[in-house]
Amino acid sequence: MEKYILAIDQGTTSTRAILFNKQGKPECIAQRDVECLFPKSGWVEQEALSLWISVIDVINEVLVKANIDFSYIDSFGVTNQRETAIVWDKKTGMPVYNAIVWQSRQTSDICQKLEKKKEFIHQKTGLLINPYFSASKIRFILDHIPNGQARAENGELLFGTVDTWIVYKMTQGKTFATDVSNASRTMLFNINTMAWDEELCKLFNIPMRMLPIVLPSSYDYGEASFFKGGIHVRGVAGDQQSALFGQTCWEKGESKNTYGTGCFMLMNIGEEPILSKEGLLTTVAWKVGDKVTYALEGSVFVGGAIVQWLRDGMRMIHHSKDSEELAEKCEDTNGVYVVPAFVGLGTPYWDDDARGAVFGLNRNTTNAQFIKACLEGIDYQCKDVFEVMKKESGLPLKTLKVDGGATENKYLMQFQSDILNTQIMLPTCLQTTALGVAYLAGLNSGFFENLDEIKQIHSYQAVFKPTMKKKDILKKYRGWKIAIKATRVFKN
Repeated sequence: MEKYILAIDQGTTSTRAILFNKQGKPECIAQRDVECLFPKSGWVEQEALSLWISVIDVINEVLVKANIDFSYIDSFGVTNQRETAIVWDKKTGMPVYNAIVWQSRQTSDICQKLEKKKEFIHQKTGLLINPYFSASKIRFILDHIPNGQARAENGELLFGTVDTWIVYKMTQGKTFATDVSNASRTMLFNINTMAWDEELCKLFNIPMRMLPIVLPSSYDYGEASFFKGGIHVRGVAGDQQSALFGQTCWEKGESKNTYGTGCFMLMNIGEEPILSKEGLLTTVAWKVGDKVTYALEGSVFVGGAIVQWLRDGMRMIHHSKDSEELAEKCEDTNGVYVVPAFVGLGTPYWDDDARGAVFGLNRNTTNAQFIKACLEGIDYQCKDVFEVMKKESGLPLKTLKVDGGATENKYLMQFQSDILNTQIMLPTCLQTTALGVAYLAGLNSGFFENLDEIKQIHSYQAVFKPTMKKKDILKKYRGWKIAIKATRVFKN
C-alpha cells in the first residue's frame, strides 16, 4: 500500500492540503479561500477559528478526492503564513482577538516608539523594527482586550503564529510549540542563542510564559489526535523557509525566488548568521537534527502585480500570458525603464515614499516595449536584492531556483537569467512551499531516507541559461540604477 505525506499549506488568502508521494510529486490537492478582514485603513485581520476550520475542510476533502483514509498517510507537515499573531485562552482554547495578519500596519505606533532600539533588536533578531513582525501584534492584542496584560502574566493566555495554532488544535492542546523558522520571525527570538530572549520580551512587556516551546523544523510534534488516525505532525516551517527547503537549496549560496504578487528571495548562508547593513533580513531557515541553517531574505513589493496592473488597470493586455507574447515581439525596450514602486521600494532601499515611475518614453515607444519594460522592472528589482546578498554574504550566486505564478512567463525568466548572468532552474513541482514541509516531515518519519534520496527525485521542467553579453548587462543595469535614483528624488 503506497503511503503519502499530507502537507498543509495555510497561506494568507487560502489553505491547501496536498498529498505527496514517494517521488515528491503532488497526487491530489484541496483548497479553500480564507477571508481577510479590514476593520480600519491599513489593518488586516482574520478569524483564527476560520483558519482552523479551513484546515479541517481541506484535509477531509483531499482524502475524499483521493479516495483514501488515514491509513494511507505517513505523516503531516504544516507550513504557514509567517508573523501573523494569534492569542487564545489556555483553558477554553478559544481566540481572544482576531489574528493580526503579517500585512497589517495597525501596530505602527508601537514600533515607532521603539525606533531608538532598532540596532539592539537587529543584533539579536536579524530583523528591522517593523509592524510586519509578531511582537508588536501581541502587544496590541494584550492592550485591546479586557485585563489582557494581567491574564497573560497569570498564564491564562497563549500566543502562537499560525503553525502553533494549527498544531495546537490538531493535537487537541497537547503540543504547544513552534519551529525555529517561525520563531525567528516574531522579533522575540534571539537567532544567536536560538532561544526566546528575556530582554526582548521585557522591551515589548510580553510575559515569556505565553510563548510556545521552540523545536526543530523536522521533528515529531505529536499525534494529530483530532483526526483519530494516529498520524503525527513531523514537519513545521514558515512558508518562505519551507520553499527554500523544497527547492533543495541546502548548500551555502544556493537561492530561491518566489515570483508572486511580490517577490521573496532567500539565500542559504550556512550555519552562522550574517547581519545585513543594507536592508536584508537575517532569518533562521530551518533546523534538522542538531544543525541550524540561516538565510538572508529580501523582498520586492511589486512583482507579478505589475502584470495584473497592465491587464486590469491599463488594459494593455486581455490575459496575463499576453505580456510574454508581446515582450517577445519587440527586440528591446528602446531605452524605456519602468520602476514599479506603486507602494514604495523594498530591499535594499526600504523607501516607503517612492512611487512608480517611467523613463525614456518617446514618440516611437510602443505598447509592446512598455510591457517589456514592466517585466524587466521585476527582474531588475530582483537583481538589486541579489547584488546585496552576494556582497554581504561573500558567496557567489550559484543558481537561482524559482517558483510562483509569474514563472509561467518565459520571457521574464530568460531576462532574469540574462541580467543576473546566472542559471535559472524551474522545478517540475511548483508547489514548493508544501513540498518543503513534506520533505521535512518525511525525513523525520523515514518516508525519505536522507537528503540524497530527495536530491535524486527532485526534478526540473526548465532551465534558463544566460545569453547576454557582459557589456550589455552593465549598460542595461546602469540605466536601471539611474531610473531608481530619479524615482527616489521625486516625491509626491
